[in-house]
Amino acid sequence: MRRRPAFRWPCPTALLTILLVLAACGALPWWQAPAFAQAPPQRIVTIRDAETESFIRRLSHPLFRTAGIDPGLVRITLIQDRAINAFVSTGNRMYLHTGLLQQAQSATEIAGVLAHETGHIAGGHLIRLPEEMRNAMLRSLGAMLLGGAAAVASGNAAAAGAGMMGGQAMAMGQFFAFTRSQEQAADQAALTYMERLGWSFAGMERLLERLLEQELLSTSRQDPYFRTHPLSRDRLEFVRERLAHARLANPPLPPGLEEAFQMVRAKLDGFLDAPAITWRRYPESDGSAPARYARAIAQFRTGRVDAALSILDTLLQENPSSPWLHELKGQFLFEGHRPAEALAPYAAAARLAPEEAMIRLNHARVLIELGAPAQLRQAVAELEAALRTERESPFAWRQMAIARGRLGEMALADLALAEEALLLSDPQTARMLARRAEAALPPGPLRLRAQDLANAAAPENRPRRGR
Repeated sequence: MRRRPAFRWPCPTALLTILLVLAACGALPWWQAPAFAQAPPQRIVTIRDAETESFIRRLSHPLFRTAGIDPGLVRITLIQDRAINAFVSTGNRMYLHTGLLQQAQSATEIAGVLAHETGHIAGGHLIRLPEEMRNAMLRSLGAMLLGGAAAVASGNAAAAGAGMMGGQAMAMGQFFAFTRSQEQAADQAALTYMERLGWSFAGMERLLERLLEQELLSTSRQDPYFRTHPLSRDRLEFVRERLAHARLANPPLPPGLEEAFQMVRAKLDGFLDAPAITWRRYPESDGSAPARYARAIAQFRTGRVDAALSILDTLLQENPSSPWLHELKGQFLFEGHRPAEALAPYAAAARLAPEEAMIRLNHARVLIELGAPAQLRQAVAELEAALRTERESPFAWRQMAIARGRLGEMALADLALAEEALLLSDPQTARMLARRAEAALPPGPLRLRAQDLANAAAPENRPRRGR
């Protein structure tokens, strides 16, 4: 943990109050909120799923391009959390809760949220936040100092305390006004992007209506989206006004997006909710594809692999070109301890979606498990393809090390393990493995990479920790 010098503030709780307010308003991700009173840190669980990520890209990339943002510069992370929430942070990072996808009623609602967050990125709102945070703290501190001076001059501590609290409230009110203006600007940008794309933004209206109802709930029961995105009836009325003057009343999203959303939502429900809940939400009487998808996953999670495969095969008969169905069948078989049977569906998924790194990675896992030399060579090829976009995945580097090691290519295995160690913040191990790989590799790009890793892991090149 990075330690900082301790300062003695006139009123310590005032600064904590401001920082907590900023965290609640989305100025800070909640894991960067100040820790105190020995509160245990919240564990963040991220979700990786090729189908879900593909759906999000199909919605977000057109929005990014319309906003003048290179899609390759924005990283979207899916966080496992039932609550509806989405936010952006520095470095063009966007975070979505699984609850947003599970509780949304249509793909247009997801599009509206993504467009809104795109508006924050394009508007450079996060760049201005540090200055506004500093100004809010300075205003609050100024109010406290003036209140303290008044107490000394008048001898009336109660009046001085009231003045201090009033000054703090004014400072916080000015910051809230700043965040509200940002939300309104992001809404305006979002509607502009969607209108240019010819997409309906009726979903934004429906989502705002549902969230606005939470004004009547206590803070502890309000959805995080309500707390991190200040809502007001003015924002809802603004969306309604734009809808009333839209060129098309309710234009549809591009073909296939709504169907893709329904399958993604069912998949998340099946994997993240208890099977009993899934069966209630998707009863046998519902013969739709999403309902069967969710029920197949619930069967798998309760150990009924054959029943899960039987349901999934009906979906594959109807849609044999779906890489996601083939991938899921491979997962059922592989995790059901039938790797030889899992190979064909994973190979089909990789053939149908060669750009999906997560599918290529999982295909490689099966090939490594089977372990024949030709299969290990194919696993290396799959991992190389996956690592073109997943270079920050320690798991992918670990799989590469296993494949290389089983092929007897120990220097290349060490190189992959050095990549993994550096990503896992273990510079000593990374440096040792990189040096060992460098000594064994012939001159060329791989030896140069080993040298780069060793240098990056050197103590003088690692970030210094404060004392």
